[in-house]
Amino acid sequence: MTEIYLNNTLTRRKEKFTPIDAKKVRMYVCGPTVYDKAHLGNARTAVMFDQWFRLLRQVYGEGQVVYVSNITDVDDKILKKHQETGKPIREITEQTYNWYIEDMHKLNVLEPTYRPRATEYIQEMIELVKLLLQNGHAYEAKGQVLFSVDSMPGYGYLSGRSMKEMLAGARIEVADYKRNPADFILWKPSEEGQPGWDSPWGYGRPGWHLECSAMSSKLLGDDFDIHGGGSDLIFPHHENECAQSCCAHPGSKFAHYWLHSGMLMVDGVKMSKSLNNFYLVDDVLAKYPAEALRLLFISTHYHQPFNFTFEGLAQSKQILDKFYNALRNAADVNASDETADERIVEALADDLNTPLAISYLHELVNQLNKAESAEEKAAAKGKLLASAKLLGLLEQNPETWFKGKGDGAAEIEAQIVARAQAKKDKNWALADKIRDDLKAQGIVLEDSPTGTTWKKM
Repeated sequence: MTEIYLNNTLTRRKEKFTPIDAKKVRMYVCGPTVYDKAHLGNARTAVMFDQWFRLLRQVYGEGQVVYVSNITDVDDKILKKHQETGKPIREITEQTYNWYIEDMHKLNVLEPTYRPRATEYIQEMIELVKLLLQNGHAYEAKGQVLFSVDSMPGYGYLSGRSMKEMLAGARIEVADYKRNPADFILWKPSEEGQPGWDSPWGYGRPGWHLECSAMSSKLLGDDFDIHGGGSDLIFPHHENECAQSCCAHPGSKFAHYWLHSGMLMVDGVKMSKSLNNFYLVDDVLAKYPAEALRLLFISTHYHQPFNFTFEGLAQSKQILDKFYNALRNAADVNASDETADERIVEALADDLNTPLAISYLHELVNQLNKAESAEEKAAAKGKLLASAKLLGLLEQNPETWFKGKGDGAAEIEAQIVARAQAKKDKNWALADKIRDDLKAQGIVLEDSPTGTTWKKM
């Protein structure tokens, strides 16, 4: 069996992955808070952990991997959106959830084994708070229940931050009712008109950190293999998850391995609305195909900072044009039943080295282009498709890639026929005009001895 090595945030080194149970490999990844459309940061995290999911399934078997990616549908950001728009909270979360799922499907992100919503696990969250109170790791103050960081020796071990550094964090709320300024909310009261549930501490709602601990424990157990998310979640979110989960379940290690994707930047600076460089997935997919965005995401190692540029996206589109053109030229050949190239599997098993895997994909495309016999073409095509599928690529029909799924294809074909007739009649001016008109519409014609094909720019 292929050995997987990963960069474990917990130990701050790359190490061999040894699952708790190889017949049930378990991974939890923090999903989005559904209050607005998905942005590039949401999408990149989802794509990179989809790559981990694909690799784990490749190595351990599709039925041997349980992947949980949650939906946070109770949060102050959602409440703020409700107050700003006047829309019912349920309407906001449902609409945003559907937008997110649609974006994920476009990016060819596989559906996780479970995609739990926080509001479906409120009782589990209440039980978790009860355990923390019983174990002496939580206390009540002014209608709230807070986790006591002083009750946990070694608090801060995941992020490696000292208490001074943690207190300096922008997301630490200082309040006089806290025993330690770093103590965080497990349960807080809800006012009239705010979402809430009955609990032993009154009508209220859970703190953000509590949600993931409850859902992961319910679906994966108190101990599981991998927990992931963006690097911006290491502190305080993941740190606090570790604290409350380990203290609620003495003897538990919670997640044995922690994986974090690098920070997303745009044109070399942090993506921010204030810098006017904040892009929703919708913004990008209005200009470029989703597969080009996926390729761009995985062209940078998941652990490294990712820099988004439209120039890079255009280059990814050109690369996919080359890949799909090779498949288009071999359209008359049925692909052999092949497995993914071992070099690509090994590259991904080495801490998900997607850039190296993509370089091998280029080699497989070249092999297909150079193949001469039908047998060679069938084998090369099969190997390319099986390898690309492991990266979530090249699963479209080449004609669909070049021509799109929308209407207008028949009109374009009619224009090509008219151009061919014009050339036959030696009406070069009309032939050139048809070509130029189509180019102005983003349609490129390619002439060959066998006829004329077209594709979108």
